[in-house]
Amino acid sequence: MIRAVLTGTGSALPARRVSNAELAEQVDTTDEWIVERTGIRFRHIAGEGETTATLAVDACRAALTAASLAPADIDLIVLATATPDQTFPATATKVQAMLGIDDCVAFDVAAVCSGFLYAVQVADSMIRAGAAERALVIGAETFSRILDWEDRTTCVLFGDGAGAIVLEARESVDDVTDPGARGILATKLHADGRHNDLLYVDGGPSTTGTVGKLRMKGREVFRHAVVNLAAVMGESLALAGLTSDDVDWVVPHQANARILDATARKLGLAPGKVVVTVDQHANTSAASVPLALDTAVRDGRIKPGHIVVLEAMGGGFTWGASVIRF
Repeated sequence: MIRAVLTGTGSALPARRVSNAELAEQVDTTDEWIVERTGIRFRHIAGEGETTATLAVDACRAALTAASLAPADIDLIVLATATPDQTFPATATKVQAMLGIDDCVAFDVAAVCSGFLYAVQVADSMIRAGAAERALVIGAETFSRILDWEDRTTCVLFGDGAGAIVLEARESVDDVTDPGARGILATKLHADGRHNDLLYVDGGPSTTGTVGKLRMKGREVFRHAVVNLAAVMGESLALAGLTSDDVDWVVPHQANARILDATARKLGLAPGKVVVTVDQHANTSAASVPLALDTAVRDGRIKPGHIVVLEAMGGGFTWGASVIRF
């Protein structure tokens, strides 16, 4: 059977790295307050000339190098972002042009922090349907540009960055327990728009005509995140015919260290199986899962044959999980 096999990962971060101590000079907060409640110590903030598209391109180039491919080999680009360079055209088309790809399918997906999981599902479906052979799937954000820097409860939580993976159509065995069953084994997605007011941006082209700023009710989001993420990870594993005992690594959305800990406990996973980068990157929305994935691949933790679960929840609410044999 044909599966979408992950053959390369890449990531990119803005040059400017901002510590909690530096933030404390600008807003009423402290390093201790941020670390205790979130686990965050640093984040990267985009500077002049750094945009969602430029970060995405750098991540794509790294992923293509890892996959031993050239840009011309790509026939699909799916970019997940809540902070596009422009309202239109899709930032994916800017990435296409900057990579020098003359023609390929290229579009954006908007599902906030879950966007990368949505993009993975779209690309996987198109590859399995024969509509694409090699895809770049990207999560890229410049969230610093939609933050209210006078709201200490939100501005300390987010950062900028990008992550990308290459998916290729490959023959794979049917039996998911066989080490030869590489690729995306199962993905489960959800959305529930009734919770819009818990995490949203208070602007938009058709409402205020402005970009708006991020607003969040953190306590309520935390409660939903722990329940929803544990449930969808279980659902995705069941779809793949696996259990939590089969999992080598979980690569979660990097929103809050306490959410990561609570979700792992609910699933009975050892903390050592959870990839954590929130302390270094903060919450980079759609970029956080591919950023963390690339980090764990490049430092040698995630190896060929490992069962990896990706998961995320974001505004909407949207949430999802994907099971991959690397």
